[in-house]
Amino acid sequence: MQTRFTLRQLEYLVAVGRFGSISLAAHHLSVSPPSISNAIAQLEAEFGLPAFVRKHAQGMTLTQAGRALMAQAVQVLEAARTLSNLADQHNGTVRGDLNVGCLLTFAQIIVPRLRRAFTTAFPEVTFRQFQYHQAGLIEALRDATIDIAITYDLMIPADMEFTPLANLPPFAMLPAAHPLATRSSLSLAELAPSPMIFLDLPISGAYFMSLFDQAGVTPRIVERSHDMAVVRSLVGNDFGYSVANARPFAPTAPDGKELAFVPLTGGLKPVRMGILSTAGGKSSLTVKTFVSLCEKMIDPTMQAQISINAKE
Repeated sequence: MQTRFTLRQLEYLVAVGRFGSISLAAHHLSVSPPSISNAIAQLEAEFGLPAFVRKHAQGMTLTQAGRALMAQAVQVLEAARTLSNLADQHNGTVRGDLNVGCLLTFAQIIVPRLRRAFTTAFPEVTFRQFQYHQAGLIEALRDATIDIAITYDLMIPADMEFTPLANLPPFAMLPAAHPLATRSSLSLAELAPSPMIFLDLPISGAYFMSLFDQAGVTPRIVERSHDMAVVRSLVGNDFGYSVANARPFAPTAPDGKELAFVPLTGGLKPVRMGILSTAGGKSSLTVKTFVSLCEKMIDPTMQAQISINAKE
């Protein structure tokens, strides 16, 4: 019996399995929800079994058979990608899909300019960007939702490869009118008694707490948020200070309040920003070319601010 399904349908199956929702999968793939819904229905009809349990309030949950189908679909998509990459390398052509993930804390600072430079130079590439926290990036790499990720060197699994691009030492973020905002540097001991707005993300949050452990002090956390934009606005409105590694180009919070960024003393451990991939994940010509662009555009000597070289 001839099986009739497309790689695109398998891609939709994997996306829904990963996000647990047709609407979320559609958003991340930039397609309409009916397109994904129809593709899933066609696959289930072709295979003669349900891949998902539909729960109106809780989204889509993979059945046991659906989990097996998704695992196999990931392998088929990876094999197809390998074939396409092989052809592109022989042809010397940079084209096809490029799915780039980025850490939530600096996705809005760095990816759009890299994307613009890359897609202008290589218009045959379909570039998609995804934003996750660190654990989400690792999961997305493993299930092939993304090809590579721009992130920090925090809790990197042994089966993945990290290519460093820049060092990012930690700094204090303060409201511009704060008494300490004009200082050339600060210690965590000086900041610890003040109220802190904590960026509470998986893995990244543990890194920030380790800085206070290294300094031998305990922060007085009064507010937690998973959203860096919210943290900046709370700081800008004088609800406390925060600690971060990636500062925006403009010294303002999203609501326009002015911020100050002060380097921290004490030899605190910086993080390295770089490219994360699965073993062999940078083998395609398109991915290699994008990594090369990142290495050229991102300044490896930057200190407190992510900077992208003007010569794009």
